[in-house]
Amino acid sequence: MSRAADDSAAIDDARLVEDFGQRIGRAMGWPPMAGRLAGVLVLSPDPMTLAELQEALGASKGSASEMTRLLITNGTVERVKVPGVRQAGYVWRDDAWSGCLQHQLDQTEQLLELARAAQDRGRTLPEVQRTRLRDMHTYYEFMVRETRQLLDGYQRLHAGQRLAEPLGTRPAPVTPRDED
Repeated sequence: MSRAADDSAAIDDARLVEDFGQRIGRAMGWPPMAGRLAGVLVLSPDPMTLAELQEALGASKGSASEMTRLLITNGTVERVKVPGVRQAGYVWRDDAWSGCLQHQLDQTEQLLELARAAQDRGRTLPEVQRTRLRDMHTYYEFMVRETRQLLDGYQRLHAGQRLAEPLGTRPAPVTPRDED
């Protein structure tokens, strides 16, 4: 590839990373830096260390670390052991969107548990409050059921697409005993 083509690709990548920072960050309720980090990892063919992410984003070590933790919690990024590299690497999960949906389901299940407990404890409240708690319970029951179906459907779709692709090599996830 020519130098001009390399420069053009780098500019396109930088724009896409910024677009991720603004759009996915805002849509997911993440800080823009988390969206930018997501964009960098989506575009990266290889795992990146925290130092590499820090450099790519022009971020402090603390910010890069905090944003990787946020994306790990949200199910889109995983920490991996990279052969021959002392530091852990971070990669965009192959099943990132399933991970994201699973995170949303987990949160919604927690809110359903709250709704159940609140409805139980609120049995002696006036009708207006009991109705509100019943509505909350009904809403979260519906959301859990529908999100589970959505996740199952997406995972079936994703699995079918993955079967059609050649197998690649993927670094192994880091387990707690592997951490630096």
